[in-house]
Amino acid sequence: MSIVIFIVSLAVLILVHEFGHFVTAKKAGIRVDEFGIGFPPKLFGKKYGETEYSFNLIPFGGFVRIFGENPDEEAAAGPDKARSFAHAPKMTQAAVIGAGVFFNFLLAWLLISAGFISGMPVSVASAPANAPVRDARVVVTSVEEGSPAEEAGLAVGDALRRLETAGERYENPSVAGIQDFVARHGGEEIAVAYTRGKEEGEARAVPEVGVFGDTPAIGIAMDEIGIVELLPHRALYEGLKMSLGLTGAIAAAFGGLIADAFTGNLAFETLTGPVGIVGLIGDAAGLGVAYLLSFVAFISLNLAVLNLLPIPALDGGRLFFLLIETVKGSRLSPKFVNTAHTAGFIALILLMLAITWNDVARIVAN
Repeated sequence: MSIVIFIVSLAVLILVHEFGHFVTAKKAGIRVDEFGIGFPPKLFGKKYGETEYSFNLIPFGGFVRIFGENPDEEAAAGPDKARSFAHAPKMTQAAVIGAGVFFNFLLAWLLISAGFISGMPVSVASAPANAPVRDARVVVTSVEEGSPAEEAGLAVGDALRRLETAGERYENPSVAGIQDFVARHGGEEIAVAYTRGKEEGEARAVPEVGVFGDTPAIGIAMDEIGIVELLPHRALYEGLKMSLGLTGAIAAAFGGLIADAFTGNLAFETLTGPVGIVGLIGDAAGLGVAYLLSFVAFISLNLAVLNLLPIPALDGGRLFFLLIETVKGSRLSPKFVNTAHTAGFIALILLMLAITWNDVARIVAN
């Protein structure tokens, strides 16, 4: 089921992104030759007007084939050159290229806003001002690899209900209270009662020194999470604020990854590709619709930021080349541009295959 949700979610994200390019090009009067869902080989297609709408075998992608986007002789001097992307004004070209990123951001904003309308799980500490928070619970936000908590079976998303040792019982705990309880019972077995989705369970862990410094710990990070439900107008406002905040955080994270790559400090095993995301999206769906909407919105914002990187084959690479052409006052060599985009595409595919291999190796090892 997780794979189905992932494929459907990815198809929606790609459809929205490519629709941004498609509708902006159409509005600008640029000829669009093909709107494709998935990557070739082609399964079937149907032509409406001047545009062919195709469905392709490989579901993890999609594309819009805009006349003149990859310059050739027909686009430069053919009978329909006036409707070529290459002959459009630079601002129009930039709008067409950037529209996919904008539509991914727009989708994330709408999904987060829908989450707030239906009831969004948020950290109590960062909940919108004056918004009522209900059903607040301490939730596990991360589990340290190799820690007592991981060995005991605790997982991200578990809501902690009770901690108990042979001589003490702690009901309805707070984050600070859990930290104090665990620190005071180093070396003792603690029974941790939790709720996972609709099921209740119990994990037994012994706090150890060295998991998080010199204080006994079981190896979890926690936050107090509650449900915030807003009226539509407030949901749209808070959804926009959260989308902008997440975009900034994602951009900073990408910047950190790039810096680590250049300094040789990149931990490749921490990257997650499609296989890893399948598991994460399945976990999100298991926690509820609002969690799934939030996670898909997060992926959409990641795609938006990723596509803005100045790498050939990505929208950011195309914008970068467009900037160079604007500064130098003439077009770049079509052969150079096409070669650069092809090389960038191959490099991205190889990187994705490497990350996927890492995902599979991680699953096998566990």
